[in-house]
Amino acid sequence: MADRKSELAANLAKVEERITAACVAAGRKREEVTLIVVTKTYPASDVRTLSGLGVRHVAENRDQDAAPKAADCADLPLTWHFVGQLQTNKVRSVVGYADLVQSVDRSKLVTALSKEAVRAEREVGCLIQVALDAGENERGERGGVAPGGIEELADLVAGSPGLRLDGLMTVAPLTGEYAGRQRAAFERLMVLSTDLRRAHPAANMVSAGMSADLEQAVAAGATHVRVGTAVLGVRPRLG
Repeated sequence: MADRKSELAANLAKVEERITAACVAAGRKREEVTLIVVTKTYPASDVRTLSGLGVRHVAENRDQDAAPKAADCADLPLTWHFVGQLQTNKVRSVVGYADLVQSVDRSKLVTALSKEAVRAEREVGCLIQVALDAGENERGERGGVAPGGIEELADLVAGSPGLRLDGLMTVAPLTGEYAGRQRAAFERLMVLSTDLRRAHPAANMVSAGMSADLEQAVAAGATHVRVGTAVLGVRPRLG
């Protein structure tokens, strides 16, 4: 256990150095970027260790892994983010622990989230997941709404009880015009964020960048980066 704590501490320090260097290069303050550690496939013991090392934001992408882990760690001062494609039959469970859902990409999901947030007497933050590999009115390969669908979906979230519109999220696309061009993809997301904030000034969160491309995300202006393997290492999937 001591070895694992040392490993995680060393990895966190390296990621912290990368974020700090990226902020310096971009002329940004370090506190402008929040690290979210993606703990999918890793046990609750790792989450507990990370919390002890100062991590305050963790993310999961599968409810069947996340729900028991969040319950095990309910005593910790953590903000839980759900970042995976979310089916409506999992919404009640996810609303039970997730402070933010970063993968909102269709009206049916907004309706389900609102219903369960009201039932649970919780306010759930929502990010519109933007698919930069999608046609103007389609969905992306890994979820997300096309840029042309952001405004309508954002208005729906903003007007739904129990939900709070916090901003936008994207995953660097593997296909289309932005494939292999992470910096350009993240810069496009920032333009879309500026457009969104004209109607919804408080929706200023921009979640972009992962272990391999966090520097490009910070350079583009992302407020949150989602880092998994660079902190936790490579591990076989649970179950």
